Amino acid sequence: MNTNRLREVTDYLLEGLQKLARAGADFGIIAANTPHIVFDDVQRRSLVPLISIVEATCSEARKRGIHRAGLLGTRFTMQASFYPDVFSREGIAVVVPHEDEQAYIHEKYVGELLKDMFLPKTREHLLEIIQRMKEQEQIQAVILGGTELPLLLRDDSACGIPLLDTTQIHVKAVVAELLR
Repeated sequence: MNTNRLREVTDYLLEGLQKLARAGADFGIIAANTPHIVFDDVQRRSLVPLISIVEATCSEARKRGIHRAGLLGTRFTMQASFYPDVFSREGIAVVVPHEDEQAYIHEKYVGELLKDMFLPKTREHLLEIIQRMKEQEQIQAVILGGTELPLLLRDDSACGIPLLDTTQIHVKAVVAELLR
């Protein structure tokens, strides 16, 4: 992602999905947010249908009556259009933090969370960002658009609004498909 080699990311994911299809899988998932940058292309070319973490999260937000959601994640996720595109089809606005906040979140995500470091001062600063977005941007929920974020923000809510744990939401969608 750092070098914007999206075609290689797509090919890598497709290779794994082809193995799953040959093994008899009924569907596949990309169990992370950032690779959803290439989700549409991967889905078009995949031999098996995919369950999207973004679409599952959008469905959950719609069920909860959310019309305006903040998005935290890697810089790639916060700056990409895949969350806003999917959510806008349901009339839900996706709001990202200010540029300096995005830089902070990305730096902490890559420099700490991906290295299994979950520091209280980072958690506190993320809560400050959420509070600011709630007050200034009128967000009604926060999409934890990075699968490591719930390891730092462990509660179901923060600053009086729900935290949408995309990992849990995705798992529930997968289980529902398995039980169908």
